[in-house]
Amino acid sequence: MPSVEIVEVGPRDGYQGIGPFIPTETKIEFLRRLVDAGLKRIEIGSFVSPKALPQMRDTPEILAAVAAVPGLKAQILVPSEKWGRQAVEAGAKALVFVLSVSEAHNRNNVRRHPLESAAEYGRLLEAIPSDVFIRLDLATSFDCPFEGRIPEEKVIALLEVLVPLRPDAEVCLCDTTGRADPSHVQSLFAACMERFPEVRTWALHPHDTYGLGLANVHTAYREGVRVFDAAFGGLGGCPFAPGATGNVATEDVVWMFDRMGVATGIDIAKLVPVAVDGAAIPGGTPGGRVRAALTSGQNACVAVT
Repeated sequence: MPSVEIVEVGPRDGYQGIGPFIPTETKIEFLRRLVDAGLKRIEIGSFVSPKALPQMRDTPEILAAVAAVPGLKAQILVPSEKWGRQAVEAGAKALVFVLSVSEAHNRNNVRRHPLESAAEYGRLLEAIPSDVFIRLDLATSFDCPFEGRIPEEKVIALLEVLVPLRPDAEVCLCDTTGRADPSHVQSLFAACMERFPEVRTWALHPHDTYGLGLANVHTAYREGVRVFDAAFGGLGGCPFAPGATGNVATEDVVWMFDRMGVATGIDIAKLVPVAVDGAAIPGGTPGGRVRAALTSGQNACVAVT
């Protein structure tokens, strides 16, 4: 049976825009429940300035607390060499280094040109143990809130700098604004896979702002991608589209692959109650469809003549 790996990013991307602070104990309990549902690889938070993202200020505490959770591969997102070093010093065994293809977006996030961030990535790799798992997240691979649609050649040009630094790193193309469409997803992954055959694992980070998240996941799967980010309850939101939802819902992705006969290792019956509770987090912006469908009590489709 074919299979995919779903990376749960709700505890990082789903939480980071929520204003009211989610108690650390609540975050840890959600992580335990997600693991129990079958999610083994979870982005539990980020090492960033607590002034910039107050919701992430307890990530070191969470990292320490879940170190003993059986089967959990906890990954930490970092935007710079400084925060990457601190994450590893705190015990992180898996890092996600994020930088933007778009100069405007990268400067807005970390006040650096993308090539300056690439240089930091290289220095970080030299400074940390070689057995630390590394993933590259290329934000704005498809579209930028400041620059619009990103030309494919810009993505490839940045990867030509990044890939040789760690050819075995997982590479994730991120639809930061949710404006990617299936045609663009197919074209960009095809071009990148052809240009960088040494990259063994490609991933997609889809947002669902315009309702195309699941379609883009399906397209990437058909193109050969086998790692997908998603957030339980569809948590996320988009700061550039007020009121819009953000990440594609984990339960929607699991349901689709289950129906396709593609193994995810996730128990949808255990996941949905966690997603229901996640969608109810004060200040959150939930999304997705499967959660409501499976809890409505109206799962049968009645033909109308």
